[in-house]
Amino acid sequence: MLDEDERRARQEAHWLLREFGVEASLYAAMKAEKAIEQKDFGRCARWKRVLEILADRGPVEIGRGAAAK
Repeated sequence: MLDEDERRARQEAHWLLREFGVEASLYAAMKAEKAIEQKDFGRCARWKRVLEILADRGPVEIGRGAAAK
C-alpha cells in the first residue's frame, strides 16, 4: 500500500505526462527549484520524487503520455 506522499507524487507525475509529454520533467524541475527558493523543503522533496518517477519511465511511456491527448 502506498503512503499519501507517494500516491500524490505518482498522481502528479501522471498528470504532468498527460499535460506536457516529454517536457514533464522540465516542469517538475522548475517546481522543485521554486520550492527551494521558498525554503519549502517538504514540497521540494515531493517534486524530487516526481522527477524520480518520471526518470524511471522510458521514452516510450513518455511518448504514449503525449499521444494520449
